[in-house]
Amino acid sequence: YSFMQVYRVGGAVRDQLLGLPVKDNDWVVVGATPGQMKDLGFQPVGRDFPVFLHPQTKEEYALARTERKTGHGYAGFSFYTSIDISLEEDLQRRDLTINAIAEDQHGNIIDPYGGQEDLKNRRLRHISPAFQEDPLRILRVARFAARLAPLGFEVAEETLELMSNMVNSGEASHLVPERVWQETSGALMEQAPSVYFETLQSCGALQAVLPEFLSLIHSQTLLRLDMAARENNTALIRFGCLFSPLLPQPEEKKTNSILTVQGVSSRLRLPSQYADMALLVTEHAQSVRSAMHSNNAESLMSLFEATDALRRPERFISLITILSYSLATVKVKKTRVIELLDSCLAIKARDLMAENITGKALGEALRQKRLQQIQATMHLNQLTK
Repeated sequence: YSFMQVYRVGGAVRDQLLGLPVKDNDWVVVGATPGQMKDLGFQPVGRDFPVFLHPQTKEEYALARTERKTGHGYAGFSFYTSIDISLEEDLQRRDLTINAIAEDQHGNIIDPYGGQEDLKNRRLRHISPAFQEDPLRILRVARFAARLAPLGFEVAEETLELMSNMVNSGEASHLVPERVWQETSGALMEQAPSVYFETLQSCGALQAVLPEFLSLIHSQTLLRLDMAARENNTALIRFGCLFSPLLPQPEEKKTNSILTVQGVSSRLRLPSQYADMALLVTEHAQSVRSAMHSNNAESLMSLFEATDALRRPERFISLITILSYSLATVKVKKTRVIELLDSCLAIKARDLMAENITGKALGEALRQKRLQQIQATMHLNQLTK
């Protein structure tokens, strides 16, 4: 190892300095060739530039490199790696100062771009004008803002200005749907996901990259999203919160909302369960509220059927969890409705088959039995109140 210097870099160093748990270590190797790395038992994994897995820990070790822009978008770069490239040169190609801090094998901090100062001042600041060469950084900064907002971090004014310039120059339009969704779904799981959308809105990127979201993003939607995040809900539930409408809404508005869902789905090539949940929320918010408000067994049974709750109970529970953040009735009655759904599911078709009921009559008898079960459970709940 004498010919090479190894440094821990990036997120691990940043999180350690912030007193946060360190999830993954990334390492940069200065002064080594790919051949020397292989001789030491490191396994090459990088397709575009030399990245290796440590033979024991399987952590990633990348050779120090510089990059040059050769085209549009996040993939439009060529990389140059050599034993002459210094740690400072490698750190300079990173996005934010707080991600360009390194630590040597003796625990000494190397911080050529003022990252520690920015950590202290709770500031997300770009390292150099080269930041604007990669449009993916707009989304990454917004995601870091969502992650670190609870610690008081804000995007530096000059960085926000640079992000706006990137949007205005058209660089943001080179982002591919898969990467936009990857960053957005990651941002949904941060501590303050609303900040991701607010940051994109403030630099104009929301309009350029996610225009359909402009009609969805308002203070109430973002409030619901953060409430779902505080309760550690899944990305699917958090995403659904962006689509729960302000009720009651006229039919024309509902039609527009469905078109918005279809627009988002096609623009981002959404995984089917996300597109499905957004549509479910948009189409059924009103009927969920009405059924829960009415406290009527037939209304509830119809709701279970319309939302396919009897075949897909988990999906239905996600739906009412989403709506519980915006509708007081749903919030209050959510647990009780799940109990009623469970009581329906406890009655199986096979129980009726034992009574020699078959064909169409079986479906009707099953529905009748389940309806009676809802009524009995509701009556019992009334008595035990």
